[in-house]
Amino acid sequence: MGHGGLFGTMLAAATGLGPLAVATYRLAAGGLLIVGYLLVTGSPVPRGRAAWRRVAALGALAALFQASYFSAVALTSVSLATLVTIGASPVLVLLARRREAGRRHVAAVAAALAGLALLVGLPAGGPGTLPATLAGAGCALLAAAGFAALTLLSARPVPGLGDAPATGFAFVLGGALLLPLAAATSGVGFAPGARSLVLLAALALLPTAVAYTSYLRGLRSATAGVGALLALLEPLTAAVLAALLLGDRLGPAGIAGGLLLGGALVLAALAPRPAAQVRERSA
Repeated sequence: MGHGGLFGTMLAAATGLGPLAVATYRLAAGGLLIVGYLLVTGSPVPRGRAAWRRVAALGALAALFQASYFSAVALTSVSLATLVTIGASPVLVLLARRREAGRRHVAAVAAALAGLALLVGLPAGGPGTLPATLAGAGCALLAAAGFAALTLLSARPVPGLGDAPATGFAFVLGGALLLPLAAATSGVGFAPGARSLVLLAALALLPTAVAYTSYLRGLRSATAGVGALLALLEPLTAAVLAALLLGDRLGPAGIAGGLLLGGALVLAALAPRPAAQVRERSA
């Protein structure tokens, strides 16, 4: 997601697109890449009502998640929006799946919350006002809720629906859901150029088609709580890339928050899998 925020911000700067339009292009282009790959390779597509119901649910959640996330980016910054979104997601997942919350999971969530408390301030030297910051944080928390719901739902496999088809068709649907909203607000038109097309391709391929297919596939062997916690890698790399490419800066408190989030990641990786989850996976 952090790389998506970075590429999305660069695409918005190059084209003048608003956050809803960037979210629309990300989902639609990334989903079409996956669907095109499936059709060219003759891979299975979703089969049965249950599979298509899951695609519809994932598409709606993806639309909510991406629209909220890019709105948070526009109101604050890539690093802050990503850190709040991904940092809050594990908390929401573990609250929903309390049976996964062992001692190390609780410690990981506590570290994530402490990190968020340090990161919710503005990046050092960044522009903005308190209302914009609060609105951006609210959008990021809404995005976190959408991501948490998507994670929990995807952790339960549906017969006749693979990871790539679920991601591809859901993202195409999510883009279609956002298109009327984007067209009615900031608009979706832009003058295509070499830079904007490269950025759109990069946004669609790397942090969207590849990253989310891999993430959903990983949920088949990891718990939803661990999957959401491991996603903390994204905001840490996003903060580094945003500092290098966009000039975002995190002050000492932000750096301390990033270290706490890294500690939460280590705790999540070392936490034992609950016995009930082991039995479920081996069944």
